[in-house]
Amino acid sequence: MASKETAKKEDDRPVVLSVQHVAKSFRLPTEQATGLKMAFLNWTKGVSGFTEQKVLRDISFEVKQGDFFGIVGRNGSGKSTLLKIISGIYVPDKGTVTVNGKLVSFIELGVGFNPELTGRENVYLNGALLGFTREEIDAMYDDIVDFAELGDFMDQKLKNYSSGMQVRLAFSVAIKAQGDILVLDEVLAVGDEAFQRKCDNFFTKVKKDSKKTVILVTHSMDAVKRYCNNAILIKDGMIIASGDKDKVADQYTLENIRVDQKHSKPKKNEHPEGLNDRVPVFRITPVSQTVANCSDPFLFDIEYQYDGDDGYIAIAMNDIKRGGIPYDSGQKNLHVKAGHHVLHMSMPLKLFNNGEFRLVGSFRIPNKTDEKRTDMIAYTNDDNSLVFAVRDPSNTRDYALLNDSEMKMTIQGYDK
Repeated sequence: MASKETAKKEDDRPVVLSVQHVAKSFRLPTEQATGLKMAFLNWTKGVSGFTEQKVLRDISFEVKQGDFFGIVGRNGSGKSTLLKIISGIYVPDKGTVTVNGKLVSFIELGVGFNPELTGRENVYLNGALLGFTREEIDAMYDDIVDFAELGDFMDQKLKNYSSGMQVRLAFSVAIKAQGDILVLDEVLAVGDEAFQRKCDNFFTKVKKDSKKTVILVTHSMDAVKRYCNNAILIKDGMIIASGDKDKVADQYTLENIRVDQKHSKPKKNEHPEGLNDRVPVFRITPVSQTVANCSDPFLFDIEYQYDGDDGYIAIAMNDIKRGGIPYDSGQKNLHVKAGHHVLHMSMPLKLFNNGEFRLVGSFRIPNKTDEKRTDMIAYTNDDNSLVFAVRDPSNTRDYALLNDSEMKMTIQGYDK
């Protein structure tokens, strides 16, 4: 009963930020006209002089009072543009943004700071840029200085500060500003270890304050899982995952792994890396969700096309985070026939702790001189291999490979 009342109470929280169907594009110059003649020639050729880059496409979400809301995505996905629209720096081409409360935006460390002014003067300058009156800045000044631990340096010019000192001052101005909604972009990794502990304590305190709302853009999935209660994942200007912070963080991890896989596109009339005329098709694709529960079997397909006699497929499982190969099916484990076929595969996951893995396949034929051996004639490149993550809802430990529920050490006795 208590859980239902708590859920209802959370549902009744007011919406402090509503983003509805927001889209934003930028025009990028493609050809410069150095004079009227060149401009006229471009016009006659139908050259517009720019290309339109769609950065955000129909973005919609809501943030409620007390949320610690995460926005994640790779560089170039549109996160910073979205924050600038929320902060009123950019105007969307389409859609609306509604803010209920005083919003304090801190998009880039040090923006609005002047190196020729003192630390004290920069606090008042930056506070004014954030929309605070001098009286409001007076009231928060001591807290800003104490948090930054720069009391002995506030009357020195900013250009004499170390980069770490500048970061601490800028960050302190942002988080000590008394706003209802705090918008932060990539600021959790500032300062030394002691200052980061102080920042961690601050965010832990803010997270417990039902009146304060934080919108955080970060590449740290540990920060998302630790602080946030909701999150969205943006890719190519669109939201591809939203809601549960752990699921969004896991999806981002997989997206990151896929995009980071380096590969070269084949030239025309050439096979992709790892394939050839004898094996022109060879790929592993998921059937189960790529963020898999360790209690369920993981289902996947192996598609291949093979022109020959006896053939074998070997599957190796690579541990992306910890390194090594925790499983190899063996060279002659899967005997396959010629032609174009799809194998439906199942693999248990209950043995594994949390982790990210890659399934890599190799296509093999019998060695002509040694019947115990096989020769590899094709393999799945990065594009054709399968990346997935294992998550145990009851276990947050991901240091070791094996799951405690499956791999337990027990004392059999003591020395006599």
